[in-house]
Amino acid sequence: MDWIEAVTHLRSEGVAHVLVTVIDVRGHAPRESGTKMVVSGTASWGSIGGGNMEITAVERARALLRERADAPEMMDVGLTEHVSTEHGRQCCGGQVRLLLEPIGVRQTVVLFGLGHVGLELARIACRLDIALHLVDSRPEILTPAQRADLQGGHASVLFHHPAAPETVLTTPGLLPDDAHVLVLTHDHAEDIAICDMALRRPLGSIGLIGSRAKWGRFRLRLHQVGHDDAALERITCPIGVGDITGKHPAVIAVSAAADLLRVLQKAQAR
Repeated sequence: MDWIEAVTHLRSEGVAHVLVTVIDVRGHAPRESGTKMVVSGTASWGSIGGGNMEITAVERARALLRERADAPEMMDVGLTEHVSTEHGRQCCGGQVRLLLEPIGVRQTVVLFGLGHVGLELARIACRLDIALHLVDSRPEILTPAQRADLQGGHASVLFHHPAAPETVLTTPGLLPDDAHVLVLTHDHAEDIAICDMALRRPLGSIGLIGSRAKWGRFRLRLHQVGHDDAALERITCPIGVGDITGKHPAVIAVSAAADLLRVLQKAQAR
């Protein structure tokens, strides 16, 4: 695949990578300005000209990945017999400036429930630069137009409609351990099953829509299936920003989205 396909593939798979671009050439060089390659921790796609220059760029790109760098950097590489790298000399006779741009892994958000509030929240979340999983046990819950709208933002969106929504949390390789889960289904039995399963695996955060009275009942049920007080502290209920009040689905969704952004920014800063 070429570098464009590689970026698309790596973004969809949640794999961090570095885009390497030749941004300036003086004298003779193997490739012209604008040439690009993509480097992940284990592979590369495209070529900026091979040889010592490319090996040096690949090694620096992988160092940026190990460091979890998020800022781009420039690298100047001399291509004369007077300039030596760790891998020897490259005697094209010119000098090349490279731009290395780390592209980190998108954070993953899993939204259970696409009812009135869930759909409004999904409409906001799909505009974020995240990997978004939308889960509802009712395959008919969304119209074709609604599906198209939810796929029109920056997020990569996957829809799931299993009869038992909690199985999304146990599908091997589907969700990273730092995924953020929001539970807003139409059925309290589904909510309980999802919360139970969410507590049985590592996750970045777990949020549950509802009142404090609902959370009190849920705590009792979750205690009964084996979760102690320390485990239950992982669940935030109610979700949302406390001073944004109102019962309209859009208002609740805005409040929950604001709280989600705070969670995502805190996780990004770690």
